[in-house]
Amino acid sequence: MGARVLQFNSTHPDTDAGYNVSVAKLEQLTQQAATVAVEQREGLVAVRAASARKEELRRATLAVPIAHLSEVGRAAAREDHELATAFRFKPGSKTFQAFRVAARGMQLEADTNKEVLMKHGLSESVLAQFGRMLNEFDAAVALGIEGRNKHMGATAQLRLLALEIARTVRVMDGRNRLRFEGNGQELASWLAASAVLGTPRGVPSETSVSPTGEVRPAA
Repeated sequence: MGARVLQFNSTHPDTDAGYNVSVAKLEQLTQQAATVAVEQREGLVAVRAASARKEELRRATLAVPIAHLSEVGRAAAREDHELATAFRFKPGSKTFQAFRVAARGMQLEADTNKEVLMKHGLSESVLAQFGRMLNEFDAAVALGIEGRNKHMGATAQLRLLALEIARTVRVMDGRNRLRFEGNGQELASWLAASAVLGTPRGVPSETSVSPTGEVRPAA
C-alpha cells in the first residue's frame, strides 16, 4: 500500500504543508520496510540453509563414523560387557537436537574408551572426522538459531511498520478526499491506491491488516 500511495502522490503532487509532512513520513516508513524485508528474507534463507546442512551432516555422519563406531563397539562389547549399550545409536526422537545429543554421547564414549576400541579396529581418522562433523553440525545449529531470531525480529518490526504506514495513509486520506471531492475518477484512483489489499508485504500469513490498519489473526 505504501508504494502505491507514493506512486499516486508522484503523479498528484500537493502544495498542502501538512499533507507533505505525511508524504515524507510515508517515504521514510516505506524505505524502512523495504530494508527490514531484506533482513527478514535473509533470516529465512539462513534457517533453510542451516536445516539443509544439518540434514546433510546427519546423513553423512550416520553413514560413516556412527556406523563405524557401532560396529567397533559391538566387537569391543564381547570383551567389555559394559560397552554393550554405549555404542547403540538410539536418539530419543527424530529431531536434530536428539540426534546431536546421541551423537555427542557416542563421541564421548569413543574418546573415553579409545584404547579398548582400537584393539577392535577403531580408526582414529574416522573418530577425528566424527568430531569435525559434529562441530560443523553445531555451527549449522547456531546459524539456524541466528537466522530464526533475525527473521522473527524483522517480522515483528514489519508488522509495526505496516500499522504505521496504514495510519499515515489514513491521515492523507482526509486531504485527498477533499482534493478530489468533485472528481470521481481521481477519487477512485486514490481509493484504489490507498486500499489494503490482502496481507501487506512482510506481515506473516497468520495475520492480516484490517481496513482501519489494525493487525489481527487471519480467519
